[in-house]
Amino acid sequence: MADEQDNKTFPILVVDDDEGLRRALERVLHQAGFPVTAVGLASEAVNALRQQSYPLVVSDIVLPDLDGTALLKELKFIQPDVEVILITAYGTVASAVEAMKLGAQDYITKPFSHADFLARVRRTGEQIELRRENRALRQQLSDQHLNRLLIGSSPAMREVKKLIRQVAPSCAPVLISGESGTGKEIVAEAIHAEGPRARGPLIKVNCAALPESLLEAELFGYERGAFTGAVGRKEGRFDLANGGTLFLDEIAEAPPPVQIKLLRVLQDGKYERLGGKETLYSDVHIISATNRKLEEALKDKTFREDLYYRLNVIPIHLPPLRERKEEIPELATHFLQRYSAKNRKQVLQFSPAAMNCLLAYEWPGNVRELENVVERAVILTEGEAVEPLSLPPALNPSRFEARPAGDELRPLISLTFPVGTSLEEIENRTIQAILEHTGGNRFAAARLLRINARTICRHLGPKQPSPFLDRPAD
Repeated sequence: MADEQDNKTFPILVVDDDEGLRRALERVLHQAGFPVTAVGLASEAVNALRQQSYPLVVSDIVLPDLDGTALLKELKFIQPDVEVILITAYGTVASAVEAMKLGAQDYITKPFSHADFLARVRRTGEQIELRRENRALRQQLSDQHLNRLLIGSSPAMREVKKLIRQVAPSCAPVLISGESGTGKEIVAEAIHAEGPRARGPLIKVNCAALPESLLEAELFGYERGAFTGAVGRKEGRFDLANGGTLFLDEIAEAPPPVQIKLLRVLQDGKYERLGGKETLYSDVHIISATNRKLEEALKDKTFREDLYYRLNVIPIHLPPLRERKEEIPELATHFLQRYSAKNRKQVLQFSPAAMNCLLAYEWPGNVRELENVVERAVILTEGEAVEPLSLPPALNPSRFEARPAGDELRPLISLTFPVGTSLEEIENRTIQAILEHTGGNRFAAARLLRINARTICRHLGPKQPSPFLDRPAD
């Protein structure tokens, strides 16, 4: 284990105006296998770190152009995770200790042995490696969590997930756009969960669900007597979201008076409750969403331009499901597993015919509609595979026609035969078409044709086995 640790090397920047000591340290580190850059001035060290990342800087605490404490601040500003070992004489130990409070990793007092110096470097290297592994593990866990929240691996969704990772650590306002049902609320939840406010509250408000007077009261709260029925003080959503995230869904529907108050909160975090005189402050990360094109609302003067630019610091657009159909199998399988477990059923898969129906549909209701369709299919399916008959007629318009009230939907298949086609040929082709529709299920085909399954077997012959032959019709 010790040999493995000794072999873990990384670039080191040495800063010392004493040329003899600088060359000695450079030689010792080179012999130990470390790539080394050695400079004599603090300004040279700053320039070197701007051009290349150094996990470790070894610096004298007394330099001609800048003392070690000031250099430490500069280095941490450029590369926050850089580790610094300070070299100090006896008389500057207090300064070294003060520098450690500011983020230095270690200090070593002159004179020192090469062995002691290398031991400190390697010990710091172990901590650097441990921090790197922890960061990689956190990233892996973050990716897994994000993939559980947002199903889909199309290029468009990969870009959305990339934006979420970039945005989550900041407090910049985010505006999520996209059609209804694309998952805007889930994106807001992912940003909150991935950021530093994850332990704080996530408060949601649908701006289209409340009239103007109630929306203002819900957002900002009110004092006793602010209006008829206000018998006591009530905290608003900005109060409740303090230290966390406030998600404003359907922001385009916010009325003008509310837009004015929102603009002030975005500018300085300040607001007053209805009927109150006390100015309050709320530290919230504001995420808003809309299914409308706010640019059109700007032209119609129904949405404030200054508020739009405040909200739209980080835009995230969710494409409709019809533009990322490659995700349908993954999404449908995810919902199939969820609702099979919820309904305590063993529906394991979609038949090829059923999946073709899902892929051919345009999904005006997007992911939310797909989820509802899969839930319906799980409830109606009696076997282990979802068949087209368990899907709504809209997903198979060319194959379904309405039958009398109370009867099931019947597949409508159009076949043409040239004059002179034998009856046997007509029967065989009809049976083949019905089997294609039922995904090869002979029992389902027999039920639709109102014949015995053995009749189908007789037409197909023994050389055409069906994987569904021994399973009852769904």
